[in-house]
Parts: sequence; structure tokens; C-alpha cells
Amino acid sequence: MKKTTTTTALCLTLAMLAAPALARPVTITTTMKPYGGNGAYLALYLTDAQGAYQGTIWMSGQKMKYWRDLSGWYRATGGAPSGIDAITGASVGAGRTLTVTVDLADALIDAGYQIRVDSAVEDMGARPAEVAASLTTGGKGQPVAGRGFVQSLQYDF
Repeated sequence: MKKTTTTTALCLTLAMLAAPALARPVTITTTMKPYGGNGAYLALYLTDAQGAYQGTIWMSGQKMKYWRDLSGWYRATGGAPSGIDAITGASVGAGRTLTVTVDLADALIDAGYQIRVDSAVEDMGARPAEVAASLTTGGKGQPVAGRGFVQSLQYDF
């Protein structure tokens, strides 16, 4: 099952980071391994060239009490994640694919930014920064392997 969404809140936030604020749609596809457990909570977020948190792209798993298990993302948000209303969805099952489309400022591409994914599955542990994909023109369409529950992450624009 694929889930697709367009996130305008993040577009507005990230577009403000760049001048001029030209943006393009970026489709991020996260494919889960068939790990045989419950659905995964995922945090897809953006970091800058120094690794500093810039914004949340998508949250899979709506129960806030479990978000602290996404420790890299949770720590980066200071434990007070705000502004993520309307960019959340259900957890992602084993062997499933999550597809999210978001408008990102052109200035973020080839400027050291990364798309990162933290993952957690009940009774199976958590993987902070399980995937870190550099947001580059040369990297588009190239799958980046995960280190735990995520099989791969790929982005296209």
C-alpha cells in the first residue's frame, strides 16, 4: 500500500530558508524491510550541512507518547516537536512503502542538506538516523540503504 501526500506547511517553512524562494516538488519513497513486527513509527526530517535539524517532513505514527523513541529526531526538536500538525499519518507496516511529496526550496539541493529517517518498532527497538541521504542532484533516483527496519530511501525531483 502506498500513502501519498503533499505537505505545504513544510514547503512554507523551508522556502523561507532560501532566497529567492524557488521550490520544486520532491518525492521521497521509503520502503520497509519485511521484518515481521508491528508497524514502524518513522520521522523523516531535514538537516543542514552541519547536521542541525531544519524541519520535519513527515511523521508516521500518530501517538505522541511514542515519538520519544525516534530519539535522533526527538532530541533535534528539543523534545517539543511543534508545527507537525497535518504532516502525520499511520505507522508503516513491514514490507510496505511510504511515499511523501513535499515542495523544497531549490537552494537546499546540492547545499549539504540531508533527508534523515529515524525508525522505531514496538518490542523491536529503535534506529536513530537509520538513513541519511544527501539531498543532491546526483543522488536523485538512487536508493540509500537503511540500517534496520528501512530497506531503502529514495528521492526524486
